[in-house]
Amino acid sequence: SFNPAMRIGRQLAEVAEVHAGARRRVALARAVQRLWDVHIPAPARRASQFPHELSGGMRQRAMIGMGLMGTPKLLVADEPTTALDVTVQREVLRLVREVQRGSSLAVLLISHDVAVVSQLCQRVLVMYAGRIVEDLPTADLTTAAHPYTRALIAAVPSMLADRGRPLATIPGQPPEPASRPSGCAFAPRCPFADEHCGEAAPPLVDLAPGHRAACWHPQLARPLAAARGS
Repeated sequence: SFNPAMRIGRQLAEVAEVHAGARRRVALARAVQRLWDVHIPAPARRASQFPHELSGGMRQRAMIGMGLMGTPKLLVADEPTTALDVTVQREVLRLVREVQRGSSLAVLLISHDVAVVSQLCQRVLVMYAGRIVEDLPTADLTTAAHPYTRALIAAVPSMLADRGRPLATIPGQPPEPASRPSGCAFAPRCPFADEHCGEAAPPLVDLAPGHRAACWHPQLARPLAAARGS
């Protein structure tokens, strides 16, 4: 997050000064250019403002601009749309996609929102309790095999759903990091778990080309649409 006591432009310029050895004036000019690149209007004026003077969407854009100050090969976007309304969220995602396509930059998106992931990513690694439980192409999310992945997708609200029905949730709570179970960490919340699941952690194995999952009972024969309708 931004330092609330420093101007936006100074914070961006600092990246170029430290990592690229740029002089102060050159670094500030690059900061203004980066603000322009991420579609912030009047970038020179915004560069002289403090973080609280920018809207949430503008701060998120400026943060992306900061990430681009050093011409990186990898941009890590950790929950980039949290606390943003739907319209601003769409704009931020469009910006990240534009940045990705306009350069050789790779984007690593960290998010709990499957809908956001499906809009931006080519591959998905699903983690639970600090461990990868499924790895698959985004295009194959409808054939996800791990019960946790399927539960996340089922919990995404649909505009076509009956408004009188409660939203889908995942029962139970994640395990405490200091007291992880010896078996599958998701077993206490999984409708398919049996005694073996609680005794041994499943390995991450190939289910299909480009698709891996760590589950003793992968749901291979049930397409997600059918599972949600049952």
